[in-house]
Amino acid sequence: MSAPSGVLVVGAGAAGLAVVETLRRKGYRERITLLGEESGAPYDRPPLSKQLLAGTWEAERTHLRTREVLDALEAEFVLGARASALDATTRTVRTAGGAELNAEAVVLATGLHARRLPGLSGTAGVHVLRTLDDAVGLRRELLEARRVVVVGDGVLGSEIAATARLMGADVTLAGPQAAPMREQLGPAAAELLAALHTAHGVRLRTHALVDGLVTAGGRVTGVRLAGGDTIPADLVVSAVGSTPATDWLAGSGLVLDDGVVCDSRCRAADGVYAAGDVARFHHEALGRSLRLENRTNATEHALSVAANILGEDRPYRPVPYFWTDQLGAKIQVYGLPTPSATLRIVEGSTELGRFVALYLDDEDRPLAVLGWNMPKQARLHRRLLLDRYAPTPRPESATTGTTA
Repeated sequence: MSAPSGVLVVGAGAAGLAVVETLRRKGYRERITLLGEESGAPYDRPPLSKQLLAGTWEAERTHLRTREVLDALEAEFVLGARASALDATTRTVRTAGGAELNAEAVVLATGLHARRLPGLSGTAGVHVLRTLDDAVGLRRELLEARRVVVVGDGVLGSEIAATARLMGADVTLAGPQAAPMREQLGPAAAELLAALHTAHGVRLRTHALVDGLVTAGGRVTGVRLAGGDTIPADLVVSAVGSTPATDWLAGSGLVLDDGVVCDSRCRAADGVYAAGDVARFHHEALGRSLRLENRTNATEHALSVAANILGEDRPYRPVPYFWTDQLGAKIQVYGLPTPSATLRIVEGSTELGRFVALYLDDEDRPLAVLGWNMPKQARLHRRLLLDRYAPTPRPESATTGTTA
């Protein structure tokens, strides 16, 4: 397979930029175009809910690369242009402004759209946090807010609540789960996180469903829960999840199912690939499809996409991983925990606030690794997951049977 004569990457975030950089690092010298909806330089998202929101970083520090490094890639950056349609057969992308771009290989790395609570358009004091501009605007109002309600108790909502509390606001975290991040961490670890938030003064409203907002003069004054209670608020952050940015791909000919459906080589169609949050790929070791929303996946996925564009035939078989920093706790999870998994501490202790634990299935086999303020030790235990998620191919001499 020869390398394509040109590559068009749609999405100028971490995954899209990593595809461009990997292609150049591997010696690809043909034309590369990077199309991005936002007008500024590519930036990193994890600091938005932590360092940028807290004010310990300036906005420029979130930029993934300096202008000099970007220029050295010798790629065409088409920024401030939203992709509106794709013809997968001709590999042509049309923008909202009417321009058409095409290439022999197209990479879809458009990421996610933030879900929004219904009926909030035009209400002052109500925010989402997805983009750099979102974070800058939210920080500006957080500096003046006294009572903050974060709606949504997943990773992002928990991080925003933690940051806002450290900034001195009176914070309530409201969500449908029994404890923050229960879906990601399982019940035992989520209870530890709930205790950490409570110890720092975050009010938790668990099993809470939002019925609507209370407003006065066009500005939010409270959050109304389904049970009838109202939580007073000067500022509300909606962190109720996100959806893959695939609306523009309707009619493209691609299979869309909670993301762009790809094979194990990240291919969605002939000459069309997907990377990062938007991609649902087939994980060969697990025998099923996955879509992973985290920064590490964005980079690792991009490496595999670039390799396959250049004909290396590399299956993408990651050990899933995410991390979060909240209220002095660095939490890392390798693998895919299930709610029914047993959590067994293998290093440290919960009393010390430093430990490594294994999530075990009903046959006592490790499903995932949890690190709590023990990053190096957690990474060492990651090796226990390799046979499940990323098995090393056996040499041909060790196989049995015949191949066609």
